[in-house]
Parts: sequence; structure tokens; C-alpha cells
Amino acid sequence: MGNSYAGQLRTTRFEEVLHNSIEASLRSNTVVPRPVFSQLYLEAEQPPAHTGRPGNEEEEEEDGSESNSPPVPYQMKPPPEGCCTTDGFCQAGRDLRLASLTSDLLEPPPGFLLVGTKAPGLPDTLLVCAVDRRFLPDERGHNALLGFAGACMGCGEKGFRYFTEFSNHINLKLSTQPKKQKLLKYLLHRNPQGQLVRGVPIYWRGPDSRSRQTPSNTSEGHVTSEELLHNPALTAHPAHTPGSYTVCSQVDPIGPPHLADVPPLTNGSHAPLSQQPLHQSCTLSNGPSRPTVIGPATHAGPPKKRHRGWSPESSSGLEPTSSSSSSSHITPNKTDSAGAVNTPQGSSLTPPSPGVSVTVPDQLLQTCRLQPVIFKGHGTLPPLVGNVGEVCVSPLLHDCYQSSQTLPQVYQHYGPSPIQPLSTQMQVLLTVYYLVQLGPDQVPLIEDLEQIFMRSWRESHLSEIRQYQQPHPSPVPQPQGPSGGLTLPQAQPLTPNQLPWLAQLAASSCGAGVLVLGEGSSLTQGLAQVFSSLMEGRLTHTNYVVIICTATGQETESCVVVTGKHQCRALAESMLSPAEGLKEITRQLSSGLTQDLTAFCSSLGPDGDMDTLLDSVTMETSSQPSPLSSSQESAASTESPKTHAHTVTHTDTRTDTVTHTDTHTDSPKDGGQSPKDRCSEYCVEWRQVRPIQLAVARKLLSHVCAIADSSTQNLDLGSFDRVHFLICVPPSQITFQQTLLHLWNSGVLQELGLEQECSSQQEGERYVVKMDQDARARIDDLIQEAHRNTYTLYILVHDHAHWDISSGPYSGTGDAGLGLVDRLLNSPRIRDAPNILTLHVTSFPFALQTQHTRISPYNEIHWPSASNNDVDLYHERTRYFGVSEMLDSTHSGSGLPLLRYDSSFESMASALEERFPKLHSAVIRTQVLVQHYSVALMAVSGRVGDSGEHSLHKHTSVETLEIVQSLLNSAQRCPAHHGHMVLLRIPSLALAAWAHQRLTNVRERLGLQEKFEIVLGNPSQELSIGACFTQRIRAWLKVQDDDWVPRTYLELEALPCLLILSGADPLGESLPRSLKYCDLRVISSSYLQRTALEQELGLAAYLVKAESQESRPPHAPGLDSDLLESEPDKLSCTDNEEDEGQDSGLKSSGLRHSPPSPTRPPPDSAPPEHTQTTPPNPPNPPRVSDTPSSAPAAPSSVPAPSPTPALSSAPSSTPVDAPQTQRRASKSTSSDSSSPRTPSPLQSCSWSRGVNRPPSVLLPRALYDIMTASDGSGLPRCTSFLPHLSVSWASSFRPLLSKMMTCTEQSLYYRQWTLPRPHHMDSSNRAAEGRADNFHPRRLLLSGPPQVGKTGAYLQFLGILSRMLIRLMEVDIYDEEDINYSAKEECEQYHPAHSRWPDPDSMRSMPFDYTIHDPKYEDISSVYCPDYTPCTDGNPRRQEEVYLRRRTARIKLSKYAAYNTYHHCEQCHLYMGFSPRYQMYESTLHAFTFSHLLLGTEIQLYFIIPKSKEHHFSFSQSGGQLESMRLPLASDWNPDSIKSPIFTPTTGRHEHGLFNLYHAMDGAAHLHILVVKEYEMAVYKKYWPNHIMLVLPTVFNGAGIGAAHFLIKELSYHNLELERSRRVEGGATAGEVWPFIILSDDSCVMWNTVDLDSLGSSGPVERNVSLKQVLQHMEACPQLHEYALCGIRQWSSRGAAAGVGGGGPGCPHREPFSRGHLHDFLLLNVELSQDVQYDRERFTCEDVDFSLRAHSAGLLHCRFNNYSVMKKQIAIGGYLTFIIKTKVSDVPTSVQPSQYICAPDSKHLFLATPAQLLLEKYLQYTSQHLFPLSTDNYTHPILSVDCYLNLGPEVTVCFVSSKPRSINISTTGLLFSGLLLCFCDSFVTPGFLKKFHFLKGATLCVICADRSSLRQTVVRLELEDEWLFRLSHEFQTANAKEDRPLFFLTGKHI
Repeated sequence: MGNSYAGQLRTTRFEEVLHNSIEASLRSNTVVPRPVFSQLYLEAEQPPAHTGRPGNEEEEEEDGSESNSPPVPYQMKPPPEGCCTTDGFCQAGRDLRLASLTSDLLEPPPGFLLVGTKAPGLPDTLLVCAVDRRFLPDERGHNALLGFAGACMGCGEKGFRYFTEFSNHINLKLSTQPKKQKLLKYLLHRNPQGQLVRGVPIYWRGPDSRSRQTPSNTSEGHVTSEELLHNPALTAHPAHTPGSYTVCSQVDPIGPPHLADVPPLTNGSHAPLSQQPLHQSCTLSNGPSRPTVIGPATHAGPPKKRHRGWSPESSSGLEPTSSSSSSSHITPNKTDSAGAVNTPQGSSLTPPSPGVSVTVPDQLLQTCRLQPVIFKGHGTLPPLVGNVGEVCVSPLLHDCYQSSQTLPQVYQHYGPSPIQPLSTQMQVLLTVYYLVQLGPDQVPLIEDLEQIFMRSWRESHLSEIRQYQQPHPSPVPQPQGPSGGLTLPQAQPLTPNQLPWLAQLAASSCGAGVLVLGEGSSLTQGLAQVFSSLMEGRLTHTNYVVIICTATGQETESCVVVTGKHQCRALAESMLSPAEGLKEITRQLSSGLTQDLTAFCSSLGPDGDMDTLLDSVTMETSSQPSPLSSSQESAASTESPKTHAHTVTHTDTRTDTVTHTDTHTDSPKDGGQSPKDRCSEYCVEWRQVRPIQLAVARKLLSHVCAIADSSTQNLDLGSFDRVHFLICVPPSQITFQQTLLHLWNSGVLQELGLEQECSSQQEGERYVVKMDQDARARIDDLIQEAHRNTYTLYILVHDHAHWDISSGPYSGTGDAGLGLVDRLLNSPRIRDAPNILTLHVTSFPFALQTQHTRISPYNEIHWPSASNNDVDLYHERTRYFGVSEMLDSTHSGSGLPLLRYDSSFESMASALEERFPKLHSAVIRTQVLVQHYSVALMAVSGRVGDSGEHSLHKHTSVETLEIVQSLLNSAQRCPAHHGHMVLLRIPSLALAAWAHQRLTNVRERLGLQEKFEIVLGNPSQELSIGACFTQRIRAWLKVQDDDWVPRTYLELEALPCLLILSGADPLGESLPRSLKYCDLRVISSSYLQRTALEQELGLAAYLVKAESQESRPPHAPGLDSDLLESEPDKLSCTDNEEDEGQDSGLKSSGLRHSPPSPTRPPPDSAPPEHTQTTPPNPPNPPRVSDTPSSAPAAPSSVPAPSPTPALSSAPSSTPVDAPQTQRRASKSTSSDSSSPRTPSPLQSCSWSRGVNRPPSVLLPRALYDIMTASDGSGLPRCTSFLPHLSVSWASSFRPLLSKMMTCTEQSLYYRQWTLPRPHHMDSSNRAAEGRADNFHPRRLLLSGPPQVGKTGAYLQFLGILSRMLIRLMEVDIYDEEDINYSAKEECEQYHPAHSRWPDPDSMRSMPFDYTIHDPKYEDISSVYCPDYTPCTDGNPRRQEEVYLRRRTARIKLSKYAAYNTYHHCEQCHLYMGFSPRYQMYESTLHAFTFSHLLLGTEIQLYFIIPKSKEHHFSFSQSGGQLESMRLPLASDWNPDSIKSPIFTPTTGRHEHGLFNLYHAMDGAAHLHILVVKEYEMAVYKKYWPNHIMLVLPTVFNGAGIGAAHFLIKELSYHNLELERSRRVEGGATAGEVWPFIILSDDSCVMWNTVDLDSLGSSGPVERNVSLKQVLQHMEACPQLHEYALCGIRQWSSRGAAAGVGGGGPGCPHREPFSRGHLHDFLLLNVELSQDVQYDRERFTCEDVDFSLRAHSAGLLHCRFNNYSVMKKQIAIGGYLTFIIKTKVSDVPTSVQPSQYICAPDSKHLFLATPAQLLLEKYLQYTSQHLFPLSTDNYTHPILSVDCYLNLGPEVTVCFVSSKPRSINISTTGLLFSGLLLCFCDSFVTPGFLKKFHFLKGATLCVICADRSSLRQTVVRLELEDEWLFRLSHEFQTANAKEDRPLFFLTGKHI
């Protein structure tokens, strides 16, 4: 078809456009044009970018609406014969030209709009036609249906469905395909003179279609005007109820565009006068509501880029009409009485002369029934005299003007700049625009006006702002002159003379709603005129009067007088602080001003008086034996047929049960006592700890650890051994008891070891304190206790921290103790205490996040957000429903939303507010609400008869009836009488007490006192519950204590009650899960701060089980929450459309919400296929379109939840049901009563069915509009409000919060853009000079949504913090017994058990123990020893298994422990480098060069020596070159010094290595050197700035532990020779220099000794000693120089008692010294061992290999068994951490050990791993295949020559040395199962090998560095004589050639 793509939006999916268009067209048949200012400044639009391209307007518009494809040739259908073909006429010959029809009264068909069509044959003429509005876009270019529907306005022909057909009819002679986007150009409307003129253009692709070339790249750190001020239109609802505030999201989706291009703002001014086509201003009727302002016409303002010749003086180019600029103001409606205000002569008061005061008339409030509010604007407001008490003066507008004229600092630093603030005239004009677009019942918001000013300013200076945002301008040249570029600053500013009539022009479109007085010479004259008009009643329909004075030679002055009744009331009440408002309410109640209101509310008009009806009901009730004995029948009259069927449809047996329950339902004895009357579904869940709470507790703990780990030394966790706490709560008795309940049930007291101090819940009160005047003593006690117990960490929890943020000096001892938190928690004593940590907990942290906050942003912990899917990470079984979820439910359309308002209540309250103007709105609304509840109780109780019941319904609202009905009937559905809670929020204590008294009186007079409880929630009072209800709760909770009473709202779970919650603000009270309705209809709509709004809605926050949501729509959690006791006829009249044309609203019924929800199914309904619902017609049906889908009687489209199996069947009805069914049928035609799936009421609990449904919330209409509206970023409107009364915005030039902001980003936003007011406690927290902030280092902030579980989270935090402190004092120590001991019948004793030192001769006579006993080597090859018999009990474990499963023990650290970098204490500051004498990190890098024969070349090492440690080294006097490390003499002795230097090789453990030896050395002087790899030098230096470091050469970066030990030992021997030379020069002998060093592992944590004095029957006892004592004991050993290696054993909890090293468990005695392998902690004599080196290539078992070679060389080993070392389990880093990765990827991959080798010259996957490591790992894992005869064959070991290699635990190795004079074991008669030759030297000869004998088939393995050496070794050793080799048995490690692989050859013995 020709127009197949007509109207399609390229940026939106077709389905979405179609759906939105259909929904919008069916929602209402009245067109609501969007106001002019909604498009101007409340919606983000790209400004046009001009490129100076010359062209034609039509060409540009055609290009703008077409794609880039070439035009398609088009051949028009030939016209019928005889028809007219003249341009401008239709085929019927009728004239269609606009110029001809301008005066004709053309009426388009319903739903059609007059559109101007462009005719190609008549370039300057528009043709008039009618087009269906559904196929036209709105003003944003969206929501146009595809297709076309039009009518000819000439001949009247209708039914054109194709634009091609229509274009032929109106003779559009086209050469291309007809498209409506190209030809339908303008909307047509009538001007004030009634002439049809051209209107605004039709934006087919939105207002941004002309700005495609606008540069969009802005620099970081700034946001564009669209991002900054995206604020959707503030469109008035078709009919607003009172209380509506400005809403910025309600946009009519099908309203036609009605706004022309407005003049941009240039240089802070409006466009010049000549640009304003004043003659074209007009109004477009908006149905029954007021007209909407229409701005200047299309060509106003700066020209489009195609108009080169345009000048500021050029006219708009439209035909002129009569101008109205000569009149003082424009009055569209000539009959409006407000027009007389223009003539001051008509006033009764003579206007005073300028400059004098203004007299406020007497009886102003009584006469006008309003209290005018004067907004001070520009200039000086004249003083008011006379009756000034009835006038309010507000400075808010003046402050807004001042703030918007203060430019951001970023523009002030550039000196003279073209960027200027908005002019005074522009501010006034924008203010008028804003007031014009407000609805008749909307209240102006300063926040909206600020955003308007900012957007106007940004749009007028867009090019200059971008210059600042882009330091490097774009190279694209900008055209100059008026025809190109953005030449806004060159335009003429708005002059003061133009301001009055431009303002009057803007105000003319709204009738008398806004009146502009601009002809006066002073504000005095204008105010007097306003007062005169008010007294004469001429401003009845005027809401705002804007007074403008622009006298010559004077500054422009202005003010705004609010004269609308609703606006005056709302603004006047908002000017009072919350405390002042409550005082005013109390004054009105106490002075008797409410008597008339009470009498009026008590009267029911023709239906009688409430008290009279109650008296008659009381008399009837007194004659009945039991209260509400017929309540089943009465309740059934207000229930749905389905509910009624549930009540009466049951068997005879259950009939008896129900009758019994009805008769004695309120007897306390029956509540949950009888088994058949017990509800099995009752459970209490507040004691459970959820996974997300534990996760938040861990986040808190991590932040505390971060404070301790920082370099600021503000918290030393290592110095605390226990936790104490105090929880501060607001002065609410309920919150106090609630916190106490959570504390007692959390187990924290037991975990902290405090259960002995508090044996009952009430004794736990010492840990919770209310922040009242008694709290000072408790806080003082805490401070004194913290000062005494420095090793206790005190956590001060400030819960509900946003409650009291007042400054102490400002508050004094004022109301409610405000300022007490500041005086106590911010006191210097708490601030400076190093062991007090303050944790603020709040749901609304905004007031604590200012520019002067005390809390660092890094110390904020935010609750995981469900929107970011953070909750899913914690496997949370609950779903949180808070404010955002409530708002989502209003947009889902899948059921009744959780957030609603009651239009009937609003109408009645609005009527009474006008009737009683002197009373506070809270008093009126409370009276109305109490009347609604009272009437509903009377109606639901059934005591007034059916006729009375029907007459009462009109005096209450449907919603109140539903609430009361649910409250009364819920308990009857459960055998245990479980019910729901209804929350009634009344902030005023006096009003709450009155409401409680009134409702209690009504309840008792109706005989319902045992049906439900009415609870008065007073923060200062304890909970008071009736005795019968207390006994019922006690039975449910199974409490045995007869004196127990509920103290919290949580303990009212399942109790049917009406809770009246009072208090100015909620104080953290949590509500039970039985809360079903949260009635907030009385809360104030005046205090629009984010905290105030969200904390009220937070009362309804709810946690829902996640599994209960699986079968529900995502946004309909409460879909069937209101279906339990509801009426279908009531639900049918519940809609969201305003019922227009109604009276005062008393007869209006129905709940108002948005969007309209489908009719809900009846309660407990069957599945959809069995349900047919036909609701009756409502009494006042809303006006809907003719489309059937919008009819209110349509059946529900949402399936009801399927009943449970227990409820799936029920017997048929009994004959007793017939009369009730017939009575019910008169109200509803529902057929659900005959459903076969009707459950018995006793088979399910109404409370349990609704416990997983969030409560419904009822709001005032004004707050509902605010909450459901969205700002430009998509966030709820309330988020852009001021966060708290105690803070202020730092600047008007602030961006809006973004929807994508996280909680952390929101915090940073408020920290940047809010300032504390002087009475804020953070106002005095100014940063010191030179500092950017003044954060308290030990202060945390935990924020999370209301009632989400923060209390449980921080209680868990206290527990895990205590466990962590205990754990910090404990470490995991390897606790393993020595291995490989064999039982011996006889053990020779070489030393007495009490020997302190070994005897060298005795040690030489002691045989060397070849067997390895260290348990860490359980998985390596055992060393053959003839005297050892292996144990074969089970399979050995692999090294990985040993590493993961090694046995550990939790040991508390002693005072002699070594620490890692996380330990901080005062004593360690000097040791760690925090000395005042030396700057931290002040150290010097020194090079040291030495050579070694094995290295082949000189190598250069580096020492990093701190300034404080330079005395340990000697330097050359000339250049300061490092010469040597100083060594002491053997004769030196100092009790506070250690002679041996300590070397600790380490890698990967810069944080966890135990290098802090200060406490281990007990303060003794020592030399400690860390040996690190070069690539880790920087990170080790960062964490250990005061430690000496030896940096290994670069070639050793990939080496193992063998290389480190090799260099340490050889460097120490080289240094020993240098020191000897230096000492000899000093006169000492060479032999006196101390030759010992200590090699220590980096995991040695503590040292122990056997107490020799405690040896007895119980065995030896070990005690912890310092490393200083161990080393001094070993260094003092006589003849120590004869020992090459000394060491100590590894600690075991059973080692001291089981023969410590003597001969294993079988020895009956202890041997204090032994000779064998030494590990981990060695005292090495570098002089004696100079000929034995560590193998520098080794990665594993280097110490075993070194010990065997040292022993074979005749060196003496000694292990001191009376000492032991404890090794800490460190899972991070270390030399045993090996990474095997391939050459192609750096990512570690899983490579099998068989792939570690390959055949030479083969294509194999090479590995990026050292060859030696691959060889060792290959031999370890595959030796059982390589040496098959050696597997588990201890008697035939493998002969290993000159080295020990780990061949796996299945193989035994016999070590022999080929060196001359070596000590080897006797191998006579021993047959070996294999031979291992690894890098054998010249000492290995054929003759040496012939000494040994091998089994037949034994395996030979020869390992060499290359293939050539391998062949040479085979030949040199004549191996081919006895060994068989094959070419396929030659292998290499899987290394590339450049990585120098190792080669080995295997063979078999012949």
C-alpha cells in the first residue's frame, strides 16, 4: 500500500507503539493538550544546531521526514470523469484553502483534528482537512498509529482509510509516493478572535528531529542539559482532587501537539519584542478543564538555519490579527469577573502611595475563607500592617531567585565570560509560565522552579558551556552571523518594558487562574489592589496573582500572591515546621475549635446521627446473650457470595463447630486450646537469620578490617581480645523493647560471653539505651569503662541514626531532647577513644551525607540492591517489597497496586477543608477518617439492619469498608482466630489519642470489643493490650509465664487489631507480617522531603518468601491479598478514572489508582475456567470510550491462584443457606456461590494465606501523585526533593539523580550537593586547614531499606567481630607427630634427659638417622637405612593431599609470637618503621658483587637498607660503597642481642609472611634480612619499609628455594671472609668472627621449650618462650663451632610426651639431642659447610639433599629436641606454590605429569616452566612406572649417587656419595632395583659403579643438561656393558630449546 510505513516510529518497536497508542486512545475521550511550559523547560530537548546550510524550508522538512533512499516514481490514479481537479479544491469542487475557510465554523468529526496540509501546487497555501488524532503523533513525535483516517472539510466526505486515496480526493498532484509525514504539516486552531489559523507544526519524529547534527560529545565530568534537566511535563489531570502537587510524569499519550517553537533564552534574557507574534496567542479548549496556554507561533525566536536574511527586526510572516498588547492584561473569557481587577478605581480601598506600608484588611480570613500567601520576589516587599496574622509571607521564591543567579564556581574562575545568570525579567517570565501550567489543585514546588531556571540558563548558554566542557574545541568550523551557528548571545535581551505584557500574554491562556498586575508603579499599590479584590470576592477563580513593577529608572520588582484556597492552605501549613504543626493541632484541639467539625462529622444528614444509631445498637446488643452472636450472617451480608458460601457450606459436623466458634469465639479459653480449634499454620519468623544478613555482617567486618589495615593506625584490632557494645535507639519504648527482643534471640550475648551477666531478656537492657535524658549516664559509664579496659573493643551502635541530627548547641535542652546525639556521640571523649567504634544504622542516610559529614565514603556499607541482582548472590529465600516495588505495582496493570488513594475520602476531606478554613488539615482529615471507620464498623457489624447498612455505605468509602470487613472477618476464618493488622498512622499524639478514644467507644457500643483490639502506639508509652488478647497471644507463642505481656508490635503477629501509630516520625518500630493495610491518609502532604516521605512508606515495607512469588506476576505480589473478604460489586466500581460532574464527593465510591486494573475475582475463587464474574454496573460509571475492552464490567484477565488440595473440595450447600443467598443475589449476579470448589473456613487460615502478601498502602492524593510521578531520570519524583529539613542544596545548578546510580553514587551525589544547616550536628565539622575533609576514622554507616533486617545484620556483625578478634589471637598451627619411626626393643641413651647442651663426642658416636621424620615430607621417597623397618599400613598420601589435609590446631598467640603486616601496636611502630627520627620508606639501594665457582661469572646482588639499619653494615669512606655486613665476635655477649644474622627467603607473602619479630625477640637487637626476588622488591618494600632486603638477581626470578638457600649460604661465607679481613685490620684474629647464620622459614610463628623442672609421672610440659631465648641458648652452646648444622624439632601437641625425638614412640626415655635431618629453622655454620652447597636448581627437598651430602662430608648435625618451632598454616604464596602453564597462554592449565616430558625433536606442547621443576615433578608422579621393580620394595632401593631426588612415596632411595673419604652406609649384599645418575661429576667412575649390584631388569636413569653430555656420560661410565639402552628411551623435559630442557636416558640392567 502507498502508506504502509506511514507513521512508523524508527526508534520504537512497532508493538510498543501500537500498544501505547491503543491504550492511550481508550483511556479517555477528552484531549488533554500538554501545557506550553511542559515542553519548554520540563522535558529534555536537544537545542537546534545550525550549520548555515542555505536551503528551502520545505526541502528541509521533507528531508527531515524521509529516509535517505531515492524517491520512488509515482503515477497518480486518474481522477473520475467530471470531478474538479483544481489545486486547493477537492474533487467535489469545494474550497479547502485556509485563507478561504478562516472564518467558517468548521466542526471536525469526533476524535478528529483540523490539520493543515501542504499542497505542492500551492507553495504558500495550506489545505484544511480533518485527521483522526490516533494517527497523529504527540508533541514528542511518539504514539502515532500506523495508517490513516481522514475526512474532507470541503464536501464533508468521510471514511478515507488510505492517505493515497485521500490525497487524490483533495487534488494533491504528487510525483512521489504520498506520505502523511511529508504533507500533514500543521495543526489548525482558532485564535481569540475566532479565526482559524495555522498552529504548531506536527512533529512526526519528535522535537529532536531538527537537531540531528547537534554535537553530542561533551567532556567527562559534566552532563548535558538533557541529562541535567530531563523533567517530563507537568500535565494536569483532567480533574484533580484537592491536595495534588505538581507532578512531572503524567503525559497524555494522545494529546495533540499544541506548542510552537518558543524563543530560546539568550544571554539570560528572552528573545526581543519583534520576535514575539503576540497576535497569534490563543487557547485550545481542553474539554471541561481550563484552557491550556499556547505559546508564540512557529517562526518566533531565532530563525532556522535556512533563513539567511532573518534579522531580529523581521516579523513572523503570518497574517496579522488584532493585537491585545494595548490592554493591561488578556482575559480570554469576557464574562470573567476577574477582569475588573485591572481598574484600581473599582476597589474599595484607595491605593496608597508607593513606598508606604500595606494594610491587611480586617476579617480577611472570615470573608475570603483563605489565608493568602505572599511569595517575596525581586525588590523590597513593603511592610504589612493591620491584620497581619491572616497573611503569610514566604521567602522561598526570593531564595530561589538568588540561588539561580549564583553561577557555579567552574564558570567564575575564568574571569570575564559571556555566560551570565538569568536576568530578573526572565526569572519573572519563567515563573509566570510555571504558574500557568499548574493544575487548578496543584501546589507550586520550588524544586520544580529551580530546575526550570537551570534548564533555561543552560539552553541559553549551551555553546559557551560546551566551550568550558571541551578545552580543545572541535576542528569543525562554526559559521558566523545570524544565519549560522548558535548565536544566542547576540540576540537582544528582554527589556523591563516588555515583561508585563509578555507575562500577561502567557497568563491569558489559563483564564482567571493566573492574574498578572503589571501596570502599577510599586508593589505597595499592587498588594493593596489584591487585598481589595479579595475582600470584594473578585479573585474567587484566581489561584495566583503576579505583581510586576517596572517603573522607569528603577529595578524590576515582583512578588506572587497565592489566592487559591487549596494552595494557600497547603503553603501555609508547609511554612510551619513539623513540631510547630503538631503544636498548632494540639492548640486547636484544646481550645475547642474542633467542636463544630466534630458535630458536622457526627451528623449523617437524612440518615440520622451516629450517636443516635450507636445508642440504638447498644440497646439491641445488651438484650443478646453473646456479643455478635449473629455475626456470621451480618458479616455475610457484606461479603462476596463466594465468601458467604465458605461460611455456610459445610457438613453438619462442621456446622456445629462453626456455631460453637461463633458463640464463644472470643472466649480466651478457646483460643488455640482445643486440638480441633488449633491452627497448624502459625509460625513466628523474626528469630531467623537470613543469608543476606550474614553477608552484610561480613561486609561490616571487612570495613572494620580495612580501617585496621590502613596505614593511619586508627584501629589496632590485634590489641583487642574481646568485644563490648551498646545500642542507642530513639526514645521509643516499642523500639527499645524490639531491639531487646532481637538481641536476646540473636545469641550474641552468649557468643560474646555475656550470658552470665544477663540471665533473662530484661536483664539485657544494660546493652540497649534510649536516647533520652537518662542516656547521658549510660554513655559516660561506657566511656569510663573503655578508658579502663584498653584491650576491649567497644562498638557504639547508633540505630535509626537519621532521627536526631540536631546540633547540641542549637538545641540545648529543648523538645524531646533533640541534640542529645550530637552532645553524646560526637563528644571529644568518644571521638578520641582508640577503642570505641561508632556504627550509624539508618534507612535514610541522606542527612548524614553532606559536604561536612563525619563519615568517610569508604566507611559506608549499603544493603545489597535487588535491582542490581546483588541479592541473588546470597541465595536469599525472601524478596523485599519496599518503596520501589510499591511504585512498580502501580504500573504493572496486573492487579490492584500496593499503593493507592481513596477518592471518596479525598472529596469529603476537601469539602470540609473549604468549610473550616481555620482548622489544620490534619484535624479535618483525622475527623473524616475516624468517621469513615466508625460508619464502616456500624455497617459491617450488621446491627443497623439491611436498610440502615445500605444508607451507611454512602457515608464511608469503599476502601474503608474493605479494611474493616477484612479486620472483622479474618479471625472467623481460622479456628485459632488469627487475623490481620490494620495500621492507622496519625502523627499527632493528641489526634491519635482522640481517635483511639472515639473508635474504642464505637467498638464497645457495637459489642465488638472481643473481636479485635485497638492499640494506641505512643512512642513514650508501653504497649497496652487487653487481657483476653494477651492470653490469646500467649497461647500462640506457647509462653508459660503468666506474667508475660507483649511489648513489641512484632509480638502482635496474627492478632486482629487496629494499630493507631502516633508520633511526629516513625522511630524504627517494626510491624508484624500480619499487617494487611497501611492507612496513611492522614499524614501531612506539606513536608516534601525525601526522608519524611520514604520513612512513612517504609512502615509498609515487607519481606515475602521467594518461593511464594513463583506463581505470581512479578509486579503483582498482592494480587489476591485483598480478595479474602471483599465484595465483587465493590471491586467493580474501583477504578482510576475521575468521576467528573459529581457533587461534593460524599456519594462517590471507588478507589483511585493508576493504571486501571481489571476487576479482581472473588475470594478463594476457582480457577479461571470455572469462574464467571459479572459485576453490576457502578452507580457512577466512569466515562470511557466505545471500545468494549475498556468497559468496567469486563471479566478479570488475571487468573486467580489455584487453591491448595486441602481447599479444593467442599460439600454442597445446606437448605439453611437459601434465604441468605437470595438476599445476596439482589446485590450481585455472580454465579460463584455455586462453584464446586468451595473450601471450608476451618480448613485454611486467612492470616496464613495473606502472610506472604505485602500490605496495601493508602496515601493522600497529593502524595500519591508525587510518589507515582517520575522525574527526568526515571526515578520517583520524591528522590529529587530536599533529602532532609536540616540540610540545604549547595547550588541550584545541580544535576538530577540518575536511575542508574548505585547507593554509593547517590551518597557521593549528596556529599557534593548538600550542605548542613546551622542547626545540623555536622555544621561544625569543618575540615582543618590543609585538609579536604574531617572524617572520623572509626565511624561507619550502615544503610538499607526499612524493615529489611538491619538490626539482625549488625547483631551478627558483633558476633563475627568477636569471633574474629579471638581468631586474630589464634592461628592455625601444624600439629603433626613425627613420622617413620619403627619400634625398637632397645634404645641407647647418649645424653642425660636434663642435659642443656650436647656433647660433640657423644653426637659423633650417635648414628646418623637417615630416615625423614618431618610430617610435611610424608609423600616423598624414604631414604634407605638398614636399621629402619617401614610401616605398611595403608597407602601414602600425595603432596597435594598432604597440603590440603595436614592436621592443624588452633593456638592462641603468645606474647612472643611473630606477626605479619596486619599486626599494629604501639610497641611495633619503631620496629615497623614509624619512627619520628626516620621518615617512613627512607632506605637506600646498595649493590654488592661477588663471584662463585659454580656460578661461573660474577653476579650482582642488591641490598635495600633502611636508614635505621645502616649500622649493621660497613661502607667505604670514599664513595659510601657497601663493603660488608658487620658480624660480631664469638667472644661478644650481650643479653639483649642476637649474634647470628637471620635470613628469611620468601616469595608471594608480602602481607602474610611472619617478618615482624619484635615480640618474638622480646625486644632484643637482631639483624633480620628478607631474601626476595627482584620482581617482588617493590611490594615487599611497601609493606616492610624498615626491613633489610636482599634482592636476588634477575636470573633467579623463576628459581626455587634451592637458589635462595645457595645464595644465602655462599654470600654469607663471602661476607665472613670480608669481615675477617676487616677485623684483622682492626687487631682481632680471623677465627674470632662469628661464622653462624640462621635460615628461617617465613611461617615460623612461635617457639616452645620443654620445662625440664616439670619432668615427672605426667611427662614433660612445654611452654612458650621467645625466639631470643632459643637463639641465645643455642649460641651459648659449648664447642658450637664443631657443629655444621643445628636445629630444633617441629612442634606437636603430642611430641613432648611421646619421646621427643629420642627414638620415636617406642623409646621409654627421652633423648634431648639427636642427629638427623633438619628443616625450616637452622643454625648454619658457613665456615664448616663451605664445601657443601645447596643445589641452586632444586625446587623441592633441597634441605633433605643438603643434609645427606653434609653428613656424607663428615659434618656434624645436632637437633635440640627440648626446643620446638610452631609453623603457621599460610595458604598464600611460598616456594611450594608451583604453576605449570603452557607457552601459548599465560593462564595456568591442567597438564598431566606425563606431558612434562617428550621425545627429543618431537612436536609437543611446550611448557613455560623451568626444566628442573618439570623433571622433579615428573619423577615424583611417574617413578612407579619408570622404576617398576622399586615400587613398594624397601629392601631393594634405588641407588642415587651424589643427590637425593623425590621419586614418590612408593620408592625408596639409597643415597651414596662418590666423593673421596665420604661417609656412606654399608651396601654389602644389597641388591638395588635401579640406578639414578643426576649430573654426575668426575668422581663417579666405572669402577665406583661396579661396587654395587643390581637386580636383573633394574632401571637406569641418567640425567644431563644436554644430549651431548648424556651420550658422553654413557660412554665415560661404560654403562652399555651392563645396561641395555634403546633410542626410544631418550627423553627431554617439555621445554623449548631456548629454555634449555633437561635430557635423560633410561635403560634396563642385563
